[in-house]
Amino acid sequence: MTADQRPDPDRLLDRVHAEEARARRGKLKIFFGASAGVGKTCAMLGEARQQAAKGVDVVIGSVETHGRAETQRMADGLPALPARELVHRHRVLREFDLDGALKRRPELILMDELAHSNVAGSRHAKRWQDIDELLAAGIDVYSTVNVQHLESLNDVISGITGIRVWETVPDKVFDSADEVVLVDLPPDELLQRLQAGKVYLPHQAERAIRNFFRKGNLIALRELALRRTADRVDDEMLQYRREQAVAPVWQTRDSLLACVGTGGAGERIVRTTARIASRLEAPWHAVYVETPALQRLSDSERHRVLRLLKLAEELGASTAVLAGSEAAAAVVDYARTHNLAKIVVGRAPARRWRPPYRSLAERLGQAAPEVDIIQVAGSTAENARRRAATEDRQRRPSARDEWPSYAQAAAICALSGVAGALLLPLAGLPGSGLVLLLGVVLVGTREGHGPALLAALLAAALLALFVGRAPPVLASGDLPYAVSFAVMLVVGLIAGQFTANSRYQAKVATRRERRIRALYQMSRDLSAALLPEDIASIGERFIVAEFGARAAFLLTDDKDRLQAARPTAEGLPALDMGIAQWALEHQEAAGPGSHTLVGSPLLYLPLKAPMRVRGVLALEVTDADRLLIPEQRRLLDTFASLIAIALERVHYVAIAQATTVQVESERLRNSLLAAISNDLRTPLGVLVDLAEAIARSPPPPADEQARIARALQEEVLRISRQVNNLLEMSRLQSGAVQLNRQWLPLDKVVNGALHTLQRALAEHRTKVVLDDHLPLVDVDPVLLERVVYNLLENTVKFTPAGSSVEVGAQVGEASIAVWVADNGPGLPQGREEIIFKKFERGRPADASPGVGLGLAICRAIVDAHGGEIRAENRPNGGARFIFTLPRGNPSAPTATTSERPRQTSSG
Repeated sequence: MTADQRPDPDRLLDRVHAEEARARRGKLKIFFGASAGVGKTCAMLGEARQQAAKGVDVVIGSVETHGRAETQRMADGLPALPARELVHRHRVLREFDLDGALKRRPELILMDELAHSNVAGSRHAKRWQDIDELLAAGIDVYSTVNVQHLESLNDVISGITGIRVWETVPDKVFDSADEVVLVDLPPDELLQRLQAGKVYLPHQAERAIRNFFRKGNLIALRELALRRTADRVDDEMLQYRREQAVAPVWQTRDSLLACVGTGGAGERIVRTTARIASRLEAPWHAVYVETPALQRLSDSERHRVLRLLKLAEELGASTAVLAGSEAAAAVVDYARTHNLAKIVVGRAPARRWRPPYRSLAERLGQAAPEVDIIQVAGSTAENARRRAATEDRQRRPSARDEWPSYAQAAAICALSGVAGALLLPLAGLPGSGLVLLLGVVLVGTREGHGPALLAALLAAALLALFVGRAPPVLASGDLPYAVSFAVMLVVGLIAGQFTANSRYQAKVATRRERRIRALYQMSRDLSAALLPEDIASIGERFIVAEFGARAAFLLTDDKDRLQAARPTAEGLPALDMGIAQWALEHQEAAGPGSHTLVGSPLLYLPLKAPMRVRGVLALEVTDADRLLIPEQRRLLDTFASLIAIALERVHYVAIAQATTVQVESERLRNSLLAAISNDLRTPLGVLVDLAEAIARSPPPPADEQARIARALQEEVLRISRQVNNLLEMSRLQSGAVQLNRQWLPLDKVVNGALHTLQRALAEHRTKVVLDDHLPLVDVDPVLLERVVYNLLENTVKFTPAGSSVEVGAQVGEASIAVWVADNGPGLPQGREEIIFKKFERGRPADASPGVGLGLAICRAIVDAHGGEIRAENRPNGGARFIFTLPRGNPSAPTATTSERPRQTSSG
């Protein structure tokens, strides 16, 4: 085994640690499909039954049958964990019990719908997070997911189907699965299943076929699922090749590698490879190998190479700059690492005589016989020769630039010659030769290839002088000296070139280590930052150190608006807020090194975090060409990504802290309100009884006494209602109220509220407008009447006598809308939503009685019924409060509808 084939011990150690970590975790198997109805859940249940037959402890954690009989039959017989009940918006919902699963510890658990969002109040927001905790506990998991739920394809699929899917799974979860099983079904068969009612209920299936499940959508989704599965298989194959140190390229799929160099055919190579890749629909890469011989390229040549790499990147390639002592070896190593089956190079110009060296294509063919070599012609042979001559002149450094290195080489050789001459009487010729060889090694280490060659020649000449032969004569007696001279020359040349190569590799390794160290230090410092200002300061410090560029951070506020940049130690560059806003809105870079507004003096990078864009990083780059180097641009993009993630972390930490304080405040306030309300209800009841006793006590009280008694009774009742509101609000928020749902006509609820407020509505014109065909509603009659009552009371309270009050209801496709409207002064602009919060009033300075809980209670009750409530101003004046209730489908209605006031008026 050669040194190049010997496994890297660090990689072996990392692989051992990774395998140990995988052995401790459970195994995740995902059943993957293009859409609902292809049979993912059935396939999962079938596999689970096979495992159970083998004696594996299988448990159903969560399986959604969606009413499908065949799915339910597959699930029958498998034990299921009891669900956990959670109260959400005053409704009891059943959710997966993570703690119960961890306590039960089955060998295999079934968790349908990987992208499912858990009910608020669960330990994790997403089901895939529950699964991750199960895997960490060593429990194997089977799950299912559709292609439209993958985060990276979410926008693509919404563009195809016109429907945005909000429940998504990060791609890393899908990629980290131990096994992915593609469950596929042709679109025609899936449509037949839909029409047969095997996917959705008949009325739902008809609507689904018209919208999401159109045949064109299904074909596109199927292709995306197949491609995503193929990409995963390709990644698994590459991982296997790395782990097993497989050297030959496996031509499992078409993939290309374009070799960009200093020759004149570079642009043609890039464009030709892009065209071939487009026809084959294959991925492709473009690389430039920087050998020691190409280190001293002129600025114009280096700029041209970087522009070619930028062009390749714009055409869809993955680009890289490789460092190596020999171009062919570096290219072959890159191709084998990425399993690239075709290498595209420029064709060497035809010559009348065969050069002593082989072309790059020939060397590649010999080093990697399993790889296809595609040669791209340049323009004409004459132009190619002319360009080659120009490149040689440009590549060859001028004497003015190089003479200090050669002078130092001569000086070092002179010093080693003096030292060798002094040692000659003591150590003899071998000792002096080693001193001269040491000088050659020093020159190669310090100055590079050219000076090392000069040093080797000078050392050989000095050795000849030491033996008194200058130059050596190949006579019979002088043959040993001639051999010594030749050996010294060869050894000096080899040692000089070897040390020069080592010097070059050390420089490359130092640059790579510096980039890694910068990333590590930056991530470490950002992890400790607690404020956005600290993050911006850390980011500015590292960007200045690594890129020598002035930076400005334009962060967003809670409404995603760019804020002014914070002053920095280096001073702010001249910012263009228009370009920064464009970069924020389009989530793309703008400025030099990008595709947009390349004439801008600043580069604007959006700070893209996993959830949203957190701002824009503006850079004033002194050397724009530096950003054309792929490694440098990737380093900058990584910096921006780390900064964005840190900003998002700080944002959510602040939200979590504020939420914790708010929840604790709400809990304390609700406890206080409940305690005060309970303590006040008894004395208020006594006051009401006393007021009634005064009004009814014989003999009849005088007019003034009767008026005082009535006023006392009304005020006590008003205070009692407010105390009841406080108590009701605390009960609603604590989840202690359970809905007593009944199927009943809506007009019964409306009439009850109108009757209760009959005296208060006496001075208003009341109109009731209900649809002729209102269906029964599944509601709690007492609570819903409270909603209508509060809305009517609110209208009476804030409208003058003689105003019109209208109560109406209308049937929609999926809900019933109920409204209470008036023609009074209306709502203050901008407070339509605020008035539904606790202790908020339409006009804060209003002296009307009340504590601002009536509308908050309405929202809590409507939310508990699964509806929504809102307020708005009417176009012709006045306010309107509208709440919606979901339509039901009573299977056996027993309630009878009373005579409904279709169009009545009073007042």
